[in-house]
Amino acid sequence: MTQTLFITGASSGIGAATARAAVAAGWTVGLFARSADKLQVLADELGASAHVATGDATRIEDLERAVDEVAGRFGGNDAAFANAGRGLSKPGTEAGDLDDIRGMIDLNVMGVVLTARAVLPELRKTRGTLVLTGSAAGRRHIAGSIYGATKWFVHGYAGNLAEEMREWGGRCSVVAPGMVDTPFFDDGAPDKLQPDDVAAAVLHMITAPERAAIREIYLMPQS
Repeated sequence: MTQTLFITGASSGIGAATARAAVAAGWTVGLFARSADKLQVLADELGASAHVATGDATRIEDLERAVDEVAGRFGGNDAAFANAGRGLSKPGTEAGDLDDIRGMIDLNVMGVVLTARAVLPELRKTRGTLVLTGSAAGRRHIAGSIYGATKWFVHGYAGNLAEEMREWGGRCSVVAPGMVDTPFFDDGAPDKLQPDDVAAAVLHMITAPERAAIREIYLMPQS
């Protein structure tokens, strides 16, 4: 039976690569992001296996509507990938713009919480897996990094969710990459990890046997 993966931040980078990897592995995918045009281009590439649900990951009503749409289209949700997130235009506690900082914290922290809140009712039905995008920046201290602090939250929350979800047979995992060649970096990072590397880790976690809960995969570039 075909399984379905719901992905936030699906319009580019790691999210889009994960959608492609999931469809190649026989899954159907729900694509969620703010950019309708980018999502539609990806959906056209993936064909009938993809459903576009445009919305903002900081709005619970958008997420709940999208999850319902995807579950209605494909018959349920077997896994979800809370991948939406961003950095700061100017990092640092004193140098950063306060509105920019608030916006990043809202997406990187509340966006993850709201995504979990929206998908857990469906995942409970399927004893499914929720994957959160953490970061190497959430595993070590970086001078003045507010972005890194949001990823520390993600790592802690993933562990807490894992304990909550195991009570009904679900799993929660965090994928923690170092530098990845995505639009997150203005100049790119072609010699670092590629989005496909992270996508492969996500697929490994959501396809693991039910007896195995892969709590974290930590990826670092070799160079």
